[in-house]
Amino acid sequence: LKYRIIMKKVSNKLVSAAIVILSVLLDTFSKNLAIFALKDTGEIDFAVIPGILHFTYHENRGAAFGMLSENRWIFMTISSIAIIAIAAYLFFNKENSSLLSYSLSMILGGGIGNMIDRVFLGYVVDFISVSFFPLIFNFADCCVVIGAICLIIYVLFTKEGRSDEKKASDNSVE
Repeated sequence: LKYRIIMKKVSNKLVSAAIVILSVLLDTFSKNLAIFALKDTGEIDFAVIPGILHFTYHENRGAAFGMLSENRWIFMTISSIAIIAIAAYLFFNKENSSLLSYSLSMILGGGIGNMIDRVFLGYVVDFISVSFFPLIFNFADCCVVIGAICLIIYVLFTKEGRSDEKKASDNSVE
């Protein structure tokens, strides 16, 4: 029984690490493909599904969806702190549920993917444009959003998430 518990924790951490690594690799690959296929060829907009899905090259110099473009270093500092905090939590916390670990791993992978662009390019490459959403985004943004949705589901709809929330409120009362 003890062996199974240990193996579950180890496997949970390995899957989390794989999610982070795959998120970063797929994000980097897709952005490099966008640079090569869109920016370098001069064809800034390519209709994948006309009227619904376009690949549109855009250099985002701000935070999420272009906000705070004049405060790049402040945003990079806040992002770095968040990346370190999530990574530390995933690594050191022994009692993570799978859903919590995987959602945080997606957020972490997306955050690292966009941070790589900010550090090495000075901007984030965005290229996905859909007709029902007004802003251009990238694979890392998708990871962050999906991870955040899963995190909300964990907090609102799982027994562990609700008990974590109750523990936090009980501790703040004391």
